[in-house]
Formats: sequence, C-alpha cells, structure tokens
Amino acid sequence: MRALLHYIASIIIVGFYGAQVCPFLESLTLGQLLLPLATALVVAFLARKSLLEKFVARSPYQHQTTRVFRLEFLLFILIGIFLMLFNRMAYGFPAGSGLKLVLVMTTLGFFLAIDLALAKERELTKLFQQQHIDLDPERDYFPFPSKLAIFAAACSVFVVGVVFLLINKDLDWLVSVGDETTIGEAQRAILVEVSFVFAVILGHILNLIHSFTRNLHEFFNNENSVLIRATSGYLDGAVPVSSNDEFGVMAKHTNLMITGLKEKTEELQRTRDVTIMSLASLAETRDNETGAHILRTQRYVKVLAEGLKQHPDFARDLSAETIDLLFKSAPLHDIGKVGIPDHILLKPGKLTEDEFTIMKTHTTQGKDALLVAEKSLGGTSFLRLAGEIIITHHEKWDGSGYPNGLRGDEIPASGRLMAVADVYDALISKRVYKPAFTHDSATEIICAGRGTHFDPRVVDAFTIKASDFKKIAQEFADNNTDAISESTSD
Repeated sequence: MRALLHYIASIIIVGFYGAQVCPFLESLTLGQLLLPLATALVVAFLARKSLLEKFVARSPYQHQTTRVFRLEFLLFILIGIFLMLFNRMAYGFPAGSGLKLVLVMTTLGFFLAIDLALAKERELTKLFQQQHIDLDPERDYFPFPSKLAIFAAACSVFVVGVVFLLINKDLDWLVSVGDETTIGEAQRAILVEVSFVFAVILGHILNLIHSFTRNLHEFFNNENSVLIRATSGYLDGAVPVSSNDEFGVMAKHTNLMITGLKEKTEELQRTRDVTIMSLASLAETRDNETGAHILRTQRYVKVLAEGLKQHPDFARDLSAETIDLLFKSAPLHDIGKVGIPDHILLKPGKLTEDEFTIMKTHTTQGKDALLVAEKSLGGTSFLRLAGEIIITHHEKWDGSGYPNGLRGDEIPASGRLMAVADVYDALISKRVYKPAFTHDSATEIICAGRGTHFDPRVVDAFTIKASDFKKIAQEFADNNTDAISESTSD
C-alpha cells in the first residue's frame, strides 16, 4: 500500500511539476505527458513483486533492507531514463529536457526507496519477534552516522537541483513573456510553482522523519522493556535484531548480556539450591528423621501455597515467585537442630520438660545462623523467607506455640503453611518413640487442630489437597513411611 501511494503521487507530481520546469514538456498535452509516465510506473509496479521475491526475499536478512532500497531506487532511475529516451524519439526533445525528468524521477525514487526500506525494517522486526529470529550484524555493517550523512547530502543535492531547474525555467519564462504579463501575475505564478515544489519535498522529508522515528521508537521500546525486566530479575526477554547497523549490534549484545546473566543466575541458583539441600540433609543426619522428610515437606508446602494463592487473604503473600522461594526455603526449617545436643536430639523416648525447653531453641538457633549469613551477604528475599519459616513453623494459631507465642495472623503465612506440612509428615513417619500413622489418621489429627494449632484456612486447603499429600508421601516414601500404603481411600 505504501508503494502504491508513492507511485500514484509520482504520477501527480511529475504531471504538474514536469510542465513547470521544462518548456518542451509544457508543449505536450496532459495525455501525452502522463501516458508514457503512467505506463512506465504501472509496469514497474507490477514487476516489483517478482523482483522483490528474487532479489530481496531470497537474500540473507542482513541485506534485505539495503536491497529494498537499491531495487526501488533503481526502478525510478530506469523510469526516468525511459521517459528521456521516449520523448527524444517521439518528439525530438533535447537531452537537457530528458535529464530534467531523470532528476525528478531520481529524487522521487530516493524518497520512496528510503521509506520502503524503513517499512521493510519494521516488517523484519515483527517477523523476528513472532518467530524468535535474530540476524547477526556483520562486522562491516553500514554505520548509522554514514546513513545520516548520505541522506542529508542526497537531500541537499536533490533539493538544490530541483529548485535550480525551477528557477532557471522561470527566469527564461520572464524573459520570453516580457511586457505581456504584470509583475504581480509573474510573482503569483512563480510562488505557486515554488510552493508546490517545497510542499512536495517537505512532505516527503516529513514522511521519512516519521517513518524513521517510528523505527527508532520501536527499537528503544523493545530495548528498554527488556532492560527494565532484566533489572527486575526477569531474564527471559530479547531485543529483536533487525538492522545491520549500530542498533543491531546494540540489540545483539544486549541479548548476549541477558543470556549471560541468565546462565550465571541459574548457576548461582543451582549452587544455592544444592547448598540448601546439603545443609538440610546435614541437619537430618543428626536427627532421627530421614532425608526424604525435607523432600516431602517442601512439596507439601508448595501444594498448600498453590491451593491458597487465589484466596483473598493469601493472594498478596503467595505470588509465583514467593511460592518458588517457599519450595526452596522449606528444607531449612529444622536447620537449627544442628545445635541441639545429641543426648536430647537422639533420645529415643519422651523428652523431659528441661530437655524440651532446649529442643525448642532449634528455632532461634536456626534463625540466628541465618542472621550471620545476612550480615555477610546482605538481606535477600530468600533469607527473609527462610528465616520466617525457621522461627515460626512451631507457632500455633491459638498462641500456645513457640518460641514467641504468636497468635493468628501474627504468624507469617510461610510459618502457618510449614506447620501443617511438618506435622503431617511427622505423623505419617515412624519414629523410635512412635509408630507411623495412616494418611487418614493424620488427616483427622490435622483437622482436629483447625483453629487451635493450625490456621483454619490452611487446614481447609489441606483437606482439598489431601490426595496430593498422599501421593507425595508415597512417591518420596522411605522405610519409615511404609504405613502410608495401609491408608484407606480418601
């Protein structure tokens, strides 16, 4: 459509302007002037499709924009040469008259070619976004400052050339008419011609400025949106590399930077996760529980969080990112047990009151250990959430828990979720001091603690997701949890 509008505008412009700059063209009727012009433009327009397919679409993406410019520009130059030769053979016009037409068509072709090349660049940008394709800017790419310099120089040459022809023709016209016309009439005639020429040139330049700024706007929007997401921790974006210049190089290296950051971040996250599991497993080796306990409890917590993320009371606290952090932080809930003496931690029977008092300090010892890490590493959302779980997973809804006797919503959501997950797994697991409960028995005990030990809303989510708990327990079962299979149906 853009090309069609340019071609139609060219017929109108040359039909009016040609007669104004060349007395030979002025001697032709409108039909004689426009017929060969329209014929040449129609033939060129119809040939464009196959030429674009052959010389542009089959070329590498890096060259397509430049090839569009060259093809469109060449077509208009050839049209100008055709018109020069046709008028010379048909009407015997001198070469000077023909060169004027060549200059006019070259000027119009220059503006058209740049506009369509910029449109091609936008088309490639959309294609690359849809199909996740990137071109690789060549080392010898066409520098953007050179493009601007050539554009400015060419505009200056074409504008000066066209205006010179117009002024030269008007001077000849004034000499020829002599006293036959008044100065006022001459001024009006010249002003109309000059105004038309400048309106055409200004219109084309403004159109190119709009087209170019549109491309720049799209590029900077894409670049800024990816960088803003990256600074927010989302390393999943990419800037379309659609131009073979500095902007293409900038987009390419932005993507390489994002990819590098993503790889390093994932490596750090894997290292963090392995470290967490190693520390949690180390704590488990000192306890009479098994390593599978941390695998089960972290999955229980995730199931509960997924079940509550749409609840109006939990939506703000359970974003997708927070749920992921909960899953990764949950294994640390009993890390403080490392500091509990063996004669208490490994005691096969019931603890005395004094021993239980010491056992309860595993929550504060675990929290204190994380505070040491925070002093070295600085506060992070992961350390904050892990600290919440460690210090609050033994708090109770009615305020009878430890270590701080928090009540109700004073207990962070992470602690309330962990409380249900931890107690459920303790119930279904065999210990030296107790047998393993069945799934149904554990479910009844959890439900009995609704509103006293546990947050009622979390218990409601647990009852809905109870079958998921059972599947997790079976999938990550160990020798201490074989009783789970004895449970009746849910």
